Amino acid sequence: MPKTVIFAEKPSQAKAYAEAFSVGEKTKTYIQLKPDDTFPHGATITWGVGHLVELKEPHDYHKEWKKWKLDQLPIVPERFLEKVSKGKWEQFQEVKRLFQQADVLVNAADVDREGSNIFYSILRLTGVKGKPIQRLWINSLEKDEVRKGFRHLESNEKDLRLFDEAKARQISDWMVGINASRLFTLLLQKKGFGSYLSIGRVQSPTVYLIYQRHREIENFKPEPFYQIEGQFKSQAGTYKGMAEIKEKDKAKVQALLDKHGVKEKETEFGIVQRVDKKTKHQKSPKLHSLSTLQGVANKRWKYPPSKVLKTMQSLYEKRLVSYPRTDCNYITESEFGYLVNNLDAYQKTLNVSFTPASLKPNKRYVNSSQVQEHYAIIPTKTVPTEKKLSGLSREEQNLYNEILSTTLAMFHKDYVYEETTILTSVKGLSFKTTGKRDVDNGWKELFPKPAKPKQGQDKPLPNVGQGEQVDAQVEVKESMTKPPKPYTEGDLITMMKTCGKHMDDEADVEILKEVEGLGTEATRSSIIETIKAQKYIEVRKNTVSVTNKGIMLCEAIEGTLLSSPSMTAKWESYLKKIGSGEGSKQVFTKQTVQFIEKLIQDTPGSIEKVHIKSTEEKKKWNEPIAKCPSCQTGSIIDRYKFYACSNYKEGCSVTFPKKLAGKTLTQNMIKTLCQKKRTRVLKGFKGKKPFSTALVLDEDYKIKFDFAKKE
Repeated sequence: MPKTVIFAEKPSQAKAYAEAFSVGEKTKTYIQLKPDDTFPHGATITWGVGHLVELKEPHDYHKEWKKWKLDQLPIVPERFLEKVSKGKWEQFQEVKRLFQQADVLVNAADVDREGSNIFYSILRLTGVKGKPIQRLWINSLEKDEVRKGFRHLESNEKDLRLFDEAKARQISDWMVGINASRLFTLLLQKKGFGSYLSIGRVQSPTVYLIYQRHREIENFKPEPFYQIEGQFKSQAGTYKGMAEIKEKDKAKVQALLDKHGVKEKETEFGIVQRVDKKTKHQKSPKLHSLSTLQGVANKRWKYPPSKVLKTMQSLYEKRLVSYPRTDCNYITESEFGYLVNNLDAYQKTLNVSFTPASLKPNKRYVNSSQVQEHYAIIPTKTVPTEKKLSGLSREEQNLYNEILSTTLAMFHKDYVYEETTILTSVKGLSFKTTGKRDVDNGWKELFPKPAKPKQGQDKPLPNVGQGEQVDAQVEVKESMTKPPKPYTEGDLITMMKTCGKHMDDEADVEILKEVEGLGTEATRSSIIETIKAQKYIEVRKNTVSVTNKGIMLCEAIEGTLLSSPSMTAKWESYLKKIGSGEGSKQVFTKQTVQFIEKLIQDTPGSIEKVHIKSTEEKKKWNEPIAKCPSCQTGSIIDRYKFYACSNYKEGCSVTFPKKLAGKTLTQNMIKTLCQKKRTRVLKGFKGKKPFSTALVLDEDYKIKFDFAKKE
């Protein structure tokens, strides 16, 4: 009797799969499915907890690689190996046991290259070989879609190529991160830098693009420019117009007035030369990819991109939306079919009612040739009940309604408006006025109106006729050029996706267009969170600024490929070739080693131009925090990824984690634990639900929760 073992990426995904079938047994580490048409002999679902395994650290290969030294670079292991991630040994052992017992394995992790990486990295570490492997490839966690997906499992041929692609990316990122971070940090510390730099293939050029905007704003010098404005008074009302001149030299503007004999601020007679009215149609926006949704949500609600992804993942696991990590804005006719069938129910959910303009697929939205692995984000067939909707968080409700509105807009009428252009002549000097009037709101009625319309926006123009005489007052208007605006967090997603537009090299522009810029749809928000955590940028009131530490990083990498999006573009282009079977993981990693060797050779000379600035970090990362509670002679110091006793060489093994149950442990918390053996009640820990607890230090100098202590 063949035994099928299904691997899900996380418990919530496993639960969603299981709910599509009949469950026999549930444990902490797996779910047993009863036999049915899909699995005649039943099946077992087990799962990872994010990444169960990770690449080994440098010191796991050689102890001497733990200490940061220039003469050890480049750090390149002969063979890259994985290890079980900290705190995940128990689940790994269960997965290993189930893999060993299986006759058939099914990779049901997320349908992208990282899902392939997670499954095969775990499989490799378990040592299980030679078993048939199939791949689940679905875009929705709805029961019907899950059952259909498991009935039509795919071969793992494409999955293995994606694993090669992901592993090449992971290994090369590891090499660049380890070597470049140590190289630049150690060289800058020689100049008096008191902290460390984290450098990465994608995060560093992202910071550099923000730094470039910072320099543009900082170096911007406002300059005056001059225009001619006319104020006109007709029988039907007043309106303004501008002459078609915009000059830095005021004398040129004055010369034009003199040429036509027009005097400033004196009442003149104007003649309406022409009135043009055009009816214009605007189609509804394209269906959402993750990045377009992140942009809209940041603009409308100031949500950080990471919050949008997290919220969309939650809606996906609740089976309300399709797969969220998509870069596609199209659906196929299959999805269009079920959207048509659910149209009335969706309208009821959104509390709107309209007659569809068309029930035929439109290529602006429905185009199978544009859909690869994933289609656009749309609502699933599951229409939520009022109870389910009311149980959603505010963020979930907002984003679900945005997805629903954008999808329904595809069936609605066009937004129709009338654009009016008035040309008014004052002594032969022509002034242009444009205005807009709504004719039919169409799809726009599905979306919330802007809270504050821009001043003077869409003000209706008076009804004037050709040949009509109007009173006119003309004046020279002085304005100042304005600097570029700082990025918002939503702008960062767009900037990362479209950064190729600003490259000089045409080949790089094409590559960046093909791979869609820096990062991927699934990783951009985490890259932004990383550079925030590294204190390279700050976000205040949704405005992004670069810090002193970020400026130093950019000065250090300026002129190298680490500052240029073209490097990551070329990487992504070749990685895609590995995924399609046209490229080689070995060639890619060899080229990465060559890049690192050149970086080590060139950087010492280029680092001289960097100005060491105060990074406002109160303590150096290796300064004493508190006396060691165990040996009493050493000090607890920040060891970058954890806290530890300075007497570790003498055998004191006391260490404390930087993070505990999703909460960052600050130096002050560690100091309190070392001195008083307990903290006050702290908020922000994460389990199945967020929780608060005090921390205590036990007899073995391990940190424990103390739920008994009250606020």
